[in-house]
Parts: sequence; structure tokens; C-alpha cells
Amino acid sequence: MSATAADPCPTPGATTPPSAGSASPAPAPRDAGSPDGPAPTNPTSVTAASASAAPAPTNPAPVPAGTAPTPDGRPGLTIIGSLSPSRASDFKTCPLLYRFRSIDRLPERPSIAATRGTLVHAVLERLFDLPAGQRSPAAAEALLEPEWSRLSADAPELTELFETPEALTDWLASARSLLSAYFTLEDPNRLAPAERERLVEVVLDSGLRLRGFVDRIDVAPSGDIRVVDYKTGAAPRESFEGKAMFQLKFYALVIWRTRGVVPRLLRLLYLGDREVLDYAPDPDELLRFERTLQAIWAAIDRATAARDFRANPGPLCGWCDHQALCPAHGGTPPPFPEVLPPLTESVTTPAADD
Repeated sequence: MSATAADPCPTPGATTPPSAGSASPAPAPRDAGSPDGPAPTNPTSVTAASASAAPAPTNPAPVPAGTAPTPDGRPGLTIIGSLSPSRASDFKTCPLLYRFRSIDRLPERPSIAATRGTLVHAVLERLFDLPAGQRSPAAAEALLEPEWSRLSADAPELTELFETPEALTDWLASARSLLSAYFTLEDPNRLAPAERERLVEVVLDSGLRLRGFVDRIDVAPSGDIRVVDYKTGAAPRESFEGKAMFQLKFYALVIWRTRGVVPRLLRLLYLGDREVLDYAPDPDELLRFERTLQAIWAAIDRATAARDFRANPGPLCGWCDHQALCPAHGGTPPPFPEVLPPLTESVTTPAADD
């Protein structure tokens, strides 16, 4: 596990990159849905978001004729598909789970753990609305119940997770403990985040759109970028650290492609056991990662054309809402949709992946 002493962005300033914006409204529950959905036929033509400052991927797909130019002068690209970190991870874990979530769009029950993650993320975002010097553990605790009231008003079904008032009280206490853990990992009064809960997206030259929400982007006075993600679970064992970084490498690639700058540091803050995992990416690695994402999409496209998404049974099956429909557990998936989900739907905040 990496230590925090060698942080190349020790006290980021409030400098905002050209594409930055103010903090977005508080997020929807972090298991609320997905921006992804395959469309191997009838792709939608939109303007590409990638920047000319970043090098082009290897063997880019030909640009369709007759599309509009982008603001940076490149021809428009035809969208062939869309991936977020969560849905790419779904397909790697279990192709059938990807189908259930991204193609069938089956509903999933809210969970106590995921809802706690949503609440803690919301409080930490609101904490930075306070001026430096006022971001204390007491201030975070004071935000907890108002944020829960807001979340439960927006999604009343969340209250059904708790059978008794005592169960809710205990659950709020567990969220309080995670917020206390946050203050042992960093001092928010020394930080001036450039962006919070920021939607980042890019269309690669192949036409694959990458998009997702970043918890926090810090920009140092030197221009160095640090990408930070909060996790309310425990840090992974060393052998699984690479898998844990998949999400932040995804964000790093999008930031590089849109801003022409490779983030100096990727940081995961694990509140469950008060651990920090740091990683410094480099351009060659991000190019390899981009090829990995292209390969994942190609596999999704083949599975969609064949209407063949296989189950991959494993330890995570116990957490899946769809076992009754899974052949690995004696179930039968629903008929494959004749009309696939559109690629132009609005984006919702992804799962916390904690």
C-alpha cells in the first residue's frame, strides 16, 4: 500500500483547467444506473470530445464522410459504443451481468452498503462547500442527517432498508465512523479541489465513448493533476491493487485525451480501514489501457451481435440481484431485446464500487 508522504500534489490550489466547471448538484444514489449501452447497428453521429493535444490511438478507425467538424477542427466521429468504468468492469467480471445492467436494464434493489457509500460521498462533496478552516469532523457530522433526509426524499424506497428506527440509527452511526476515518487520511482545510463529482468524457478516434464521474480532481499551482476517489470499503490485498486502480486509470485516460495532461497521481482513499492507495500513471501505460478498453468493447460488440453473453460464476454471485435469471444458478435470462438502448441517454452517477 502506498504511503502519502511522496505526494506530488501536496496542497493543490484552486486553479481550474479550461474545461472545469463548478461543483455539480448532489449526486443521485451511486447505484442509480449506467450511461452505457451497446449499439452495434445504427450508431449515433455526434461531435468527438477528444483533444488534439493528446496523441491519437494506434490504428484509428476511418472517419465517416459527411459528419460535422469538431471545435478543434477534427471531423466528427460516429459513436460505436459507450463505456464507463463500472460497465467495463461488469463485462470483465461477468458478461451476463453486463447484459442485465446495460442491455436489459433490469432494476436492482438498493443495498445498505451502497446507500451508505452514496451518503458518505454526498457529505464529503458538501464539506468542500464550506470555507477552509471550517471543514471539521463536527461539520461533516452536522451534514450527515440533512444529506440523508435529502437522499431519502428523492428516493423514498431507501427508507425501506431499515426495519426499525434503531437499525437506521446504527446505520447512520456507521456512516459517521467512515467520515471520522476520512479526517485521518487528509486535512480538507489544506485542499482547494478544482472539481468535484465531475463528469468527464471523450470519444476516441475509433468512435468509442468513455465517460464517468470523478469524485475529486485536485490541481496544484504547478499544474499537476491528482485524481481522487473515495471508497467506503476496505483496501484490497496487494495482489488485487491493479484491479482496484482500473477505475482511476479510466479517468486518467479520459483526462489525458481531453486536456493533454497525464494526471501526476491517482489516489484511492479507503475509509473502511483508513488506507491510501497511490499510483502514478505514464503515457505508455495509458495507451495500453486504451487498447484494453477497445478490446473490451470489441468483445461486447461480438457478444451483442451473437446475442451471447455468458455467465461467469464466482465469489461475487452472492451479491448479484439477478441469480434467478442466471443459467449458472438454474435461471433463464429474459428474451434478448429487439431494440437496443440508445447511446444518447443522460448520464447518471455510477456505482460506488466499494
